[in-house]
Amino acid sequence: MPLNRPALPLDSAPSAVADARRWVLGLCRELGRDDLLECAELGVSELVTNAILHGQAPINVRVRGTKEHPRIEVFDGSRRPPVLGMPSLEESVDDLDEFLTTFGRGLSMVAMSSVAWGASIERDGKVVWFEPATALQEDGYREGVIDLVEDADSPWRPLPESVTVRLIDVDLKLFLSVLTQYNNLRRELRLLALAHEADYPLARDLSHMFATFERQFPPAMLDRVAQTLRSGDHRADLTFQASPESAHIFGTMLEMFDLADAFCRAQRLLSLARSPEQRLLQEWLLDQFMRQVQGDAPAPWTPQSAPAANSHVS
Repeated sequence: MPLNRPALPLDSAPSAVADARRWVLGLCRELGRDDLLECAELGVSELVTNAILHGQAPINVRVRGTKEHPRIEVFDGSRRPPVLGMPSLEESVDDLDEFLTTFGRGLSMVAMSSVAWGASIERDGKVVWFEPATALQEDGYREGVIDLVEDADSPWRPLPESVTVRLIDVDLKLFLSVLTQYNNLRRELRLLALAHEADYPLARDLSHMFATFERQFPPAMLDRVAQTLRSGDHRADLTFQASPESAHIFGTMLEMFDLADAFCRAQRLLSLARSPEQRLLQEWLLDQFMRQVQGDAPAPWTPQSAPAANSHVS
């Protein structure tokens, strides 16, 4: 059975803690990482408990990262960041007890159960994550890191000399899945770079490339597509501004996605590879971009309209 599985949805009920614990322990065993079981069990129990008590639905758990550095993530629909700090040792015991009572003992236990941990604040909620240690670190506290995604309502301006690219008759459900898969991979690379830059230097470089790529698109595009789908429309025309100077970025991104797919299928990355349909749509997007910046008229999307691999306009 593949290890790169979708997230496990959880109910906002005490039984979710046991469900998450059982699921995560099973994956750790399949990874051959029995040395992580104790800390993985403790950490995921605390994170799911915190999500139920202090977060909001939907809640899910998943395992990402690599076999060498597996990462357990708990998502909930609240964008309120967790409190990552700890009182100094000079503070009184009463103050420490008050801190732990107010914010929960969970995060302190997660810190002691991990080699790295933190939170990624997304547009639709937050992910609190940790990489389980091989033994509980009872004599120390490892500081967590908050990774804040740019707010969807923040000002956005197209790059200089940008042109308007029109995407005609786009399958919105497929397009939304492409955006979601992209966001998941972007976060994966960003967290690898934050937690293990020395082990994965390429993740840092690719994260910088993602940031440049994202300047082409309004941050709220994903939200607008999702809203259009909820209104009952399954196909629509989309427009965005793109700089002709960024054509090489689009081509490089497709090469990077192919490489990431290979890593996912080999289970070196515990993420889901693109589906064939997602790959075709991404190739069509690149083809439309390159043709339209050269003055060609837009062509509607159909699966048959996607260009053959490696045959993009030069």
